[in-house]
This record gives sequence, structure tokens and C-alpha cells, in this order.
Amino acid sequence: MAPAQPKAVAKAPAAPAGGVQKAKVGKPRNYDLGNGIMRFSKTKMFHKKAKYKFIGKKHPKAEKPKKLAVVVKPIGGDKNGGTRRVLIKKRRSFYPTQDKITTRSHHKTFSKHVRRTRPNLTPGTVCILLAGRHAGKRVVLLSVMPSGLLLVTGPFAFNSCPLRRIPQRYVIGTSTKVDLGDFKLPEHLDDAYFKKNKKSVKRSVKRKQGEDIFATKKEKYAPSEQRKVDQKAVDEAVIKAIGARADKKLLRGYLKSSFGLRSSQYPHRLRF
Repeated sequence: MAPAQPKAVAKAPAAPAGGVQKAKVGKPRNYDLGNGIMRFSKTKMFHKKAKYKFIGKKHPKAEKPKKLAVVVKPIGGDKNGGTRRVLIKKRRSFYPTQDKITTRSHHKTFSKHVRRTRPNLTPGTVCILLAGRHAGKRVVLLSVMPSGLLLVTGPFAFNSCPLRRIPQRYVIGTSTKVDLGDFKLPEHLDDAYFKKNKKSVKRSVKRKQGEDIFATKKEKYAPSEQRKVDQKAVDEAVIKAIGARADKKLLRGYLKSSFGLRSSQYPHRLRF
């Protein structure tokens, strides 16, 4: 009988030219067959992984050795008890009567908060207003104010929407943009320019004989001459930029029309 020959040792696969061998990535036993349907159910995987062997088993944590806080020392003398318990870490001998006042940097006023606007809200973007007396109108965004509010205009000749500030949450930014070029907003058009007078708008009027003595009349708002001049100057620049476009007629009609949803229309499915 011929002697048994040793088995040939399997050669390791040759390393690639780069010198680094990539690890083989196997396919898991349970994988998605499509539409969220797994190959094995939860019950099947419970038995395949033999999880039933570990039910009820508890692994107690190893107790850590406690650090000594007190040392027992022998004391001489007949009536001294023989031993004393002495603290290893002595307590503080002085305690302040009041806590120190610490200054915290997180106390910031609202004016110091960082303002962040959505990336699609840039000057020249045509926006749709969602709140206020001009809700549904399409306006042109001029700039973002230091307070974080958006400064928009109709223009007034198109949809009667004047220069207004509005929060960005009440605005939908569309993909339509107007190239304003080198247009710069006048420096005096800041947040203080649009601030309302906090004084009461009610005023007493001359009463006729027999009229109620408590009769008051609300004072109607009237734009100042400065506001009218600024509105006209800003609108001229915006209308000029609209007139330079090839689709100026279409854009004028778009700004003059108001936005609304018809039956079976949902805003989250629309592309603006």
C-alpha cells in the first residue's frame, strides 16, 4: 500500500498590485426581498440566532472595591476608648457665606441674535405673501434687514403692495428672479424707518351738541411725503429691471395676479 501523501496547502490569494488586499464582504442571512419584505421573519431570526438560550440569564456586575474614607487609629490612655476613627480626606476649614456671582455669556438680547434666512431668499427673488392684508400677492424681495425681516415691494403700480417688512416664515420663495443689477437700497431705509409710533392712535374730536361725551375717532394712517418719494424711487428701479427681461409681459401679468389654491391642489406638491 502506497504511503499517504500530505495534503496540498491552499495558497493564499495574491495581493493586488497596490499591496492592500480588500476584505470580502458577505451577504447577510436576512435581507430585504423588496418592498420592505424580509427573507426571514422576526420569529425565525429569534431561533436562528439562538436568543432563547440567553433569556432569563443575568450577569451580575463585578463589585468595585470601595475607597476607604476613615482610618481607625489606636489611642493611648485608659479612658480614651483605645481607638479613634480619623477621616482620610479632611473637610474644609472655611466655607464662604455667599456663593460667587458667575457671569454667563448666554444672556443675549434679541438684537444680538444671529439672523439666518433660507438660501433661496436672495435679493430679486419673486415671493408669495402668505399673511397680512396683502396675502396672496406676488412681490419682489429687495433685501434682508438687520432684524431678520424681509423688505419687499409689489411694485406698487402692479399690485398696490408698498414697501413692507415681513417675516420669512410668511413667505414662499419662488424660482423666478429679477436681476436688479447694481441697485442699492438707500441707507435710510432701515428698521427704524419702518417702526410704528407706539402712542395711541385714538384722538378726541369736537363733539356736536347731544353727542356722546366718550365718542372718539380712530386716526387713519396716511403715508408721509418721504415714504411716497422712497416708494417711487425703489419701484422705478424694479420696473426697469423687469422691463429689461425678454418675458416682461408675462412677468408683469404674473406679479399683478394673486396666488390661490384650487380644488385638489396641495402646496407641498407644487413647485414654485
